[in-house]
Amino acid sequence: MDTTETLQRTLLVASTVLTGLFAGLFATFTYAVMPGLRRTDDATFVRAMQQINAAILNPVFAVVFAGTVVATVAAVVVGVRDPGPRPWLIASLVLVLATIVVTMAVNVPLNDRLSEGTGSPAALREAFESSWVSWNILRSVLSLGGFVAAVLALAAHTR
Repeated sequence: MDTTETLQRTLLVASTVLTGLFAGLFATFTYAVMPGLRRTDDATFVRAMQQINAAILNPVFAVVFAGTVVATVAAVVVGVRDPGPRPWLIASLVLVLATIVVTMAVNVPLNDRLSEGTGSPAALREAFESSWVSWNILRSVLSLGGFVAAVLALAAHTR
């Protein structure tokens, strides 16, 4: 295995692992966190989401969130000559970027409004929960697609 192939494989593995963590984060909110919070009263729901939104801004999250894009872009650039993984890498990158667009355009502004909001917990929850959950389901689907594409890219490279 030459240096270019080693670098390509390393980037493919890094991209796949990070994309899996990225997808897992959104999926966990879809099937565990939000259904659990749905069972709480309004004040508990609002306070918990405010605390989650503050706590998630940490170095591990930054590595997963930004690292997924960096590793996938690097894998596309380095692997662009290899026709096997190329379409899957590009698909993974597009799906990851779409997930980030939804996050930045919808979920983060909803988080900010919840954190800065005034009024009753019931009103804050009403303005937040349904929309946030719906858009998070889309993020889960997009990011899962990105992960599947990354796995297929890795499998295509190993042939």
